[in-house]
This record gives sequence, structure tokens and C-alpha cells, in this order.
Amino acid sequence: MSRAVLVTGASRGIGRAIATMFAEQGDRVAVHYASRRADAGETLRGLPGSGHLLVHGDVGSPSAAEAIVAAAVDGLGAVEVLVNNAALNLPHPLPSTAYDEWQRIWEQTVSVNLLGTANVSYCVARHMIERGIAGRIVNIGSRGASRGEPDHPAYGATKAAVQALGQSLAVSLAPHGIAVASVAPGFVATERVAHRVTAEVEAQSPFGRVAEPVEIAAAVRYLASPEATWTSGAVLDVNGASYLH
Repeated sequence: MSRAVLVTGASRGIGRAIATMFAEQGDRVAVHYASRRADAGETLRGLPGSGHLLVHGDVGSPSAAEAIVAAAVDGLGAVEVLVNNAALNLPHPLPSTAYDEWQRIWEQTVSVNLLGTANVSYCVARHMIERGIAGRIVNIGSRGASRGEPDHPAYGATKAAVQALGQSLAVSLAPHGIAVASVAPGFVATERVAHRVTAEVEAQSPFGRVAEPVEIAAAVRYLASPEATWTSGAVLDVNGASYLH
């Protein structure tokens, strides 16, 4: 049966792969973007099937987060699966970052990665509860939540918080039939981090490479499936054995 799926940050990279995988199994997808309209349009045009739409807005704004969910519900008729993928990852190593820049990046990263995820999840979950939808929420975390991100500390910290948020919501929402889980990728071959994928980075995995976006999308698809109810609360490491804990 076709489901209604909202994927935030779906203009390219991991988000595009996730949107495509859901569409390939017959789901209808709301492709969210913040600023990359051309890329989001390319994602939308590449989705198989019909009934998909673009949704625009800054998840870092509480009012915009609410509007994003409302637009997805209006366009799809409901939201049965939410994938929180939208995120910022700006470099700001402490020893070389000015204090004002440090403050700016932390505030931006927290507003998008953590508060954006919390607010979109709130709006979608309330929608699911009101309609009696046994839905799924899947958050995209990071290996950096456990391994550390010395050059991107706000990213690592917010991804750790997102994973903890997912576990809290898993307990809170289970009585309503809603399952919540997270995927924690390592390096993925996307446009955003292509300049950081060196031979040294590839060697972090015993497979000698980084992940492809479709490999992360496959993990999301499983966690969003009806069969994955009993993985609610889980954080699934998808990092090619590059970090074990």
C-alpha cells in the first residue's frame, strides 16, 4: 500500500536517495528543500510514480517547520512516514575559530539540526496521533555523535542530541503505535563532503571506501517499514565498521 512520506533536506545526496527509494516502492513523497530549489526540482523529476510534491521552508524556524508539515499533509493527504534528514555541517574548529563565528555557527546548527528535527517531529507526530496513524519517524544521526567531530563540534553534538531525542520519542509515542529510530552514518559519498573524502578517510573502513547514499537509504527504508516496529528506539550504525562502540 502506498504511504505518504515527508523527507526533509531531500534536494540532493542522502535525502535524494531516500526520497527515490520510497518512490521506487510506490510511496508518495514530499521533497523538502530550504534553498536548493533547482536541485530539489531535479530530485522531484527523477522520482518514479506520481503524487509527489516539493515543500519549501527553513526547518530552523518554528513557524516554517509547522508550515512544512502542513504543506506535506495538504499535498499528500497525510504524513505516515517522516525522515528527518535536513542538517547543517559547518567547520568551526575551536583553536582557529573566532568567538563571534563560533557563536553564529552553533546557533545555526542547533536551530536546524536539533530544534528543526524536534519541531518537525512534533508537528508530524501530533498529526499522526490525531488521525490514528501508526506512523514511522526516522532521524538521520551520525557516527560523529559517538566518535566526535573535532572540526565540526556543533554537528557532532546536535547529532548526538537528535539520536537521544529519537529514543525519548520512541518511548513517548509507542502507545500511539508510532515507532521512532535513527540511522548513524559514517562518511557518505555526497556532493557536500566530496572534498573531505581522502584515501585516509576511505581507509577508516576495512572495506576501503565510504558509503554510497543508497546504502543509507536502504537502512532508512527498513526502519520505516511495518516490520521494524521492534527496532523503535534503536540507533542503527551504518558506517562500514569504521567505528565500533
